[in-house]
Amino acid sequence: MTDDTARVTDVAAILDRVTFDDKGLLPAIIQQWDSKEVLMLGYMNAEALRRTLTEGRVTFWSRSRQEFWRKGDTSGHAQFVKGAALDCDADTLLVEVDQIGVACHTGARRCFDVDPLQPVVGS
Repeated sequence: MTDDTARVTDVAAILDRVTFDDKGLLPAIIQQWDSKEVLMLGYMNAEALRRTLTEGRVTFWSRSRQEFWRKGDTSGHAQFVKGAALDCDADTLLVEVDQIGVACHTGARRCFDVDPLQPVVGS
């Protein structure tokens, strides 16, 4: 078995373990691999997850446009995969990336820079 064949087999096993929601989607937290900044949250269906794990670039399923989108294809702000992990329930994905440019469609580095809240801070 070649390395590529083993990867395809591994991806099939991963897809079998994932718990997609009732719309067939998996939330994917995107994190800068070296600084650990949380950049954004997107959604993947099984095919987007397969593409992300096998192609080295992050692919999402657009809930609004009902189509695949690979981060950076139109903006140039690409996300190159450095690592990935499922959470303990296999219903959320963490993807570590090397983010080229900004992650947010607003032009902000991180989507979570756009609307900071002022919660009561626990002690």
